[in-house]
Amino acid sequence: QLTMSLNSPTLLNEENAQGAKRNTECMESLLQSPSSIQENPLQQLQLASQEVLEKAKKSGRSKCPRCNSSRMFYCYTCFVPVETVPTKEIPTVKLPLKIDIIKHPNETDGKSTAVHAKLLAPEDVTIYKYPCIPEYEEKRHEIALIFPGPNSVSVKDIAFHLQKYTKKGVCSSDDDCSREPLPKQAKIESEEEKNPNECISSCRSEGTRLKKIIFIDSTWNQTNKIITDERLQGLLQIELKTRKTCFWRHQKGKPDTYLSTIEAIYYFLVDYHQEILKESYKGQYDNLLFFFSFMYTLIKDAKCCAGKE
Repeated sequence: QLTMSLNSPTLLNEENAQGAKRNTECMESLLQSPSSIQENPLQQLQLASQEVLEKAKKSGRSKCPRCNSSRMFYCYTCFVPVETVPTKEIPTVKLPLKIDIIKHPNETDGKSTAVHAKLLAPEDVTIYKYPCIPEYEEKRHEIALIFPGPNSVSVKDIAFHLQKYTKKGVCSSDDDCSREPLPKQAKIESEEEKNPNECISSCRSEGTRLKKIIFIDSTWNQTNKIITDERLQGLLQIELKTRKTCFWRHQKGKPDTYLSTIEAIYYFLVDYHQEILKESYKGQYDNLLFFFSFMYTLIKDAKCCAGKE
């Protein structure tokens, strides 16, 4: 569970006077202008009003309307806002393609940013807990996996490489599209209706058009178990342009280019919009960082008052 302490640290006796003065000055600056503490790299985002989150922060934890658990802002197990955050006041983002998020079973729910995507783009995002994931082989000509590797390609080259997948005969015959899926641990059907003829028709028409992106939600040390799953083999792998994370739970010993899940989704969509859709980006997906940017500022401000920065 995400916890954020806004309390001042306990000071040694000889530092009480100086520490109290510093803390008072910091708190005063917070009340006047939170953004003045440190430049916020997310401040250029075109976001919906976060007043609803400000109010929820002041009122404290609230109940999840589904499971009645005490949460802050949203329930990370039910994927819904808490009672003090009306759904109608949360922005909704429409995505240009579907997104599947495969969550590692040992990934702590409250520490994951994957739920942000489900909350803000509920119609286009599905979260699966490994090993219960769909079979992707039949539609690998229209699906890509975001994961760095020796065979990964850039976003701008997606169309070219998916076309090669089609030419290799992913759907070359009826048998290819109707054979039984490979048996592997627990599995579930994808949300789309299975249609034996769908694979064939898509190959004959727009077989190279990307329709779904898969993200893995886990620590980098946990990814090997998922990425080596046979159901993900043969999928086109995409690498993102180098960007630095703003995530407050940076993984120790890892470079700052390792993004949180919601950051990876956001930056991919920005690149996809510009490189594939060939349209100028005007903040269409910025609200995917609605919760993330608010928490970033909140935690940065709290660290300042604690004298950590």
